[in-house]
Amino acid sequence: MSVTTETPTADLPEPPDGGGRNDWLIGAGLLGITLFAFVALIAAVVVGRNGGSSNVAAAAPAASVSLSEFAISPEMISATTAGGLDISNAGNVAHDLAVQGTDVASATIEPGQSGHLDLSSLDPGTYTLYCQISGHADAGMKAMLHLSAGSGGAATPSAGGAAAAAQPMTAEEMDAAMKASIGAFPAATKGLGAQTLDATVLPDGTKHFDLTAQVVQWEVSPGKMVEAWTYNGTVPGPTLSVDDGDTVEIVLHNQLPESTSIHFHGLQTPNAMDGTTDVTQDPVKPGDSFTYRFVAHGPAVGMYHSHHDAVKQVPNGLAGAILVGHEPVPAGVVVAQRQVMILDDSGTIGYALNGKSFPATTPIVAKMGEWVEVQYMNEGTQIHPMHLHGMPQVVIAKDGFPLATPSTEDTVTVAPGERYTVLIHATEPGTWVWHCHILTHAENDDGMFGMVTALVVS
Repeated sequence: MSVTTETPTADLPEPPDGGGRNDWLIGAGLLGITLFAFVALIAAVVVGRNGGSSNVAAAAPAASVSLSEFAISPEMISATTAGGLDISNAGNVAHDLAVQGTDVASATIEPGQSGHLDLSSLDPGTYTLYCQISGHADAGMKAMLHLSAGSGGAATPSAGGAAAAAQPMTAEEMDAAMKASIGAFPAATKGLGAQTLDATVLPDGTKHFDLTAQVVQWEVSPGKMVEAWTYNGTVPGPTLSVDDGDTVEIVLHNQLPESTSIHFHGLQTPNAMDGTTDVTQDPVKPGDSFTYRFVAHGPAVGMYHSHHDAVKQVPNGLAGAILVGHEPVPAGVVVAQRQVMILDDSGTIGYALNGKSFPATTPIVAKMGEWVEVQYMNEGTQIHPMHLHGMPQVVIAKDGFPLATPSTEDTVTVAPGERYTVLIHATEPGTWVWHCHILTHAENDDGMFGMVTALVVS
């Protein structure tokens, strides 16, 4: 793609030898008029044969995107493979626009200039757009692209004779796309995050864990591979579960291309174990290791994540859950299963539950009458109101602190950094949709995507 610029006017040729410029220009003008009349005549014949209407194919409409310091507007963009993106730079410095994980990118666009990004080589799906210029993406120049199949096709005359704009999808095509998206659930993908990691118990009773930070190719949804920053090769990292009073030892092995650390968000640790680089510890450099050691106090619901270049490392997957003991439950409740649900919305992972985007999310399956405990953990950058169809959610703890009076909620709103512990009584048989209720996080013209899963009660 090239930046749009003004086309210069062509210079007039010199007249033939022996002729005056004025006479030559008059002759050229008459020839031009004759040619124009001939072309107009041909066009009239063609239009007349088609009953006064044109069958010229209309171009598919492009979606408009504006770049500035440091944002991509809008943050949620819907476009078609045929229409692509019309880009304008409303900022004061140069920007570009690229589709993460692909070779599709614009040229550098100077301030006040514009261009077009061709998306025809991409498959329909959800992608991350970003500015490739150093530091711009980390400063906020990222957006979500929902790409659907679509082409302009032949324009249809309106009652007034004007060609109507082509639509990306017909209603029937949209119905089929939505049905296909649901029919693919649950889709198999490589890799499964948030799985419990067994501790190695040392002779003195210490519970020891090894966590290796490394970059891997991670399948967020069927066929969509991204470069993920992981603990032990999964997004989220493994779930660490210990008891109140346990001495815990966690060894971080850094195989990343840059330094990192671990902060135990929501847990009480000694200051030297807080994991904030250049405040409580030195950065753990590539190839090095660092041992975190503390006594766990609970009950507690924590998230462990990087606290070094966290604006990139955490959204790209470097996070996991750490649980200390169990939250107290109301009298008469027996919890049949406990689940972690980590919410993501940015970086290479994008809108996801436990590192997967619908239809690759894993449903929770329960038997009639069972109680299910879920730990919502928001490692993203946006608020997510989590809504379960069919049954209420009983909130028993916030940020790991038990509530004196549990509250019954239809939708539990989880802000970045927050954790909510909820109980669900599986009393209604069937498959119940479970999703973030900011609808652009869960659905587009092609159907459901992103932050959607299900509770299956049998």
